[in-house]
Amino acid sequence: MISEPEFVGGADFDGREVLTEADPPPSAARDRSRRPWAWALTGALVASALWGGGLYGYGRWSDGREEEAADLGGYRVAENLCQRAGLKALETVLGKRSGAASRPSLDEPALAQSSCSVTFGEGAREQGVEVVYTLHKVTDPGPEFGALVKHQGPAKSVGGVGEEAYFEDRGEDGGKLWVLDGQAVLELFTYRSYYGDENGEVVERETPDLSGIDVPMAQDALALLAELRK
Repeated sequence: MISEPEFVGGADFDGREVLTEADPPPSAARDRSRRPWAWALTGALVASALWGGGLYGYGRWSDGREEEAADLGGYRVAENLCQRAGLKALETVLGKRSGAASRPSLDEPALAQSSCSVTFGEGAREQGVEVVYTLHKVTDPGPEFGALVKHQGPAKSVGGVGEEAYFEDRGEDGGKLWVLDGQAVLELFTYRSYYGDENGEVVERETPDLSGIDVPMAQDALALLAELRK
């Protein structure tokens, strides 16, 4: 993870100057009268140098040089996320895996993101799981992670999954799991498929018992995080 830059340095003082009650000679008085201007210039130069260092660490230089990359901890951009997301634990609860569809992925110098929708069961018991994987290549997602999760709804902390994880219980609709591990953020949530009849009315469908869905969801998240580091 990227840490805040540490600024080290300071101005050197002239050790030859001695304080006395006598009036300084004219030359010394002239030198001292010019010193505030010199200090102001020195301060401006130091501030400019530090600001330039900050731009290098967190942004892009005006001449087009790239941002510094973060330590990704072995995580890679995900190709074929649907294939890599086995979701075997959820399959035992939701029924046999029956389909999957990937959405357009993003791969930019600062960020990569891919998502996949997986369906389980058939007919009246069809259930879906959405998987979203985001890899932050430059900035640290840690400071904002918890705040963003809690803003979306009530969620409880989950231990043993990544560096930080939260689960939101959504009752008969299942739930949503957020996981932070280094520069990687993983989201898994369940959803029900709704279909309409010839009159446009929503057809009620059976749903499996999704109480305790957080356990298989956490197991699948751990397995997928390990897969994404290969």
